[in-house]
Amino acid sequence: MYTHEDLAELQAQSLKMQSWIRRQTFSPELEKTLRRFSSWEVSELIFQINQSTFRGRLAADPNLPGGEVEPDGRQRWFSLDEINDLRRRMKINRKTLMPHRPAGKRALRAAIANFKGGAGKSTVALHLAHAAALDGYRVLVVDFDPQATLSHSMGLTDVAEDHTVWGIMARDLVRETDRMNAETEGAESGTTLPRRRIPASIRDMGLDVLRVSDFIKTTAWSTIDIVPSCANAAFVEFASAQYRHLNPEWSFFGAVSRYLDALPDDAYDLIIFDCPPAIGYQSMNAVFAADMLYIPSGPGYWEYDSTTSFIGQLSEALEDLSHGFDENFPAGKIGLPKAFCDIKFLMTRYEPGNELHRAMFEAFKKVFGDRVAEHPIEMTRAVEQSGRFLSSVYEIDYRDMTRETWRRARATFDRAYVEFKGSVAEAWEKIEVTK
Repeated sequence: MYTHEDLAELQAQSLKMQSWIRRQTFSPELEKTLRRFSSWEVSELIFQINQSTFRGRLAADPNLPGGEVEPDGRQRWFSLDEINDLRRRMKINRKTLMPHRPAGKRALRAAIANFKGGAGKSTVALHLAHAAALDGYRVLVVDFDPQATLSHSMGLTDVAEDHTVWGIMARDLVRETDRMNAETEGAESGTTLPRRRIPASIRDMGLDVLRVSDFIKTTAWSTIDIVPSCANAAFVEFASAQYRHLNPEWSFFGAVSRYLDALPDDAYDLIIFDCPPAIGYQSMNAVFAADMLYIPSGPGYWEYDSTTSFIGQLSEALEDLSHGFDENFPAGKIGLPKAFCDIKFLMTRYEPGNELHRAMFEAFKKVFGDRVAEHPIEMTRAVEQSGRFLSSVYEIDYRDMTRETWRRARATFDRAYVEFKGSVAEAWEKIEVTK
């Protein structure tokens, strides 16, 4: 027979292995660091200009960041901050290298969601965030998944549950309850509106006084921040059910949206959500707060079947919320009934030479039409290796494998990102200008 003590012992053994993996993967201080990028990568893959043009610009202006030069003088290597400095100061054919960002609009929010485990949600979220950062965007990622794969991949391993989405939701419960009570007390005399009470066990945690910035952590990427998750945050589903009982009028699904509303509109350009493989309190917060819904799916029939179930159940859940809270939902930047600026299906783990995969890709396009991304994420050895070492393809040094293997893996995510960026640009047009 096995009890919770046996499970705890198994976890302790696994944590030792995690520590060993981090020592092999990260720096000696167990902190993830970001590598430098070669002048070849910067010119051709990031800025998409000719290498000779790039070298000429550096030679013509000694005030531009010069990077670090290899001992043999053949190659220069640039940090992400140096790349962004170059992006701001250089123009090619009188055109800026800065990415598209409409003036006066808030950050675009994209949820990577599907309740099918293994669909590649964390992998897609990680690579889209890194590709966007290399493109010059400031990115906030929010890890809703208690498995915390995205947080670990970003280098965060020591996270307290108070500073996860669970903490944001508990903070929102207290603040929303206090707001409702204040409205009750301010109502006309003779009202019978009840006063809602929050137990001391919740109020005494002090989450309601935490600032917005207290939940945000920096990463090895200077232009990517994260609201992390942790394994202890898994109980959020149980806790949230209790919270709803304490205050049935609490619009629980709007907690993260209200939290993000408090961010300055120009603090970030993109906000990317990594959702858990389930429809629950956390995932409903993610999809409600999102402007765009990106749905990854593997190339098998059962994954197609699960994806179909996911969008059906999500539709029903959003419909129920619209009817249940339309009278007392506090207005913000996202309202009811919930509407997305765009919805996309993205096939993952795709093998072009696999006849079944090709057939399933065509089936997706036949059913969902132009909602299917044209460029699936291909399964390559480098993609597999990136997952094994808690890194994206963008973080892997191409000198650690053949350049062609690395470039093929990067190309599949580059193509996916270009489509994603196009969807972001179209969605931004549908968002109102900040007043």
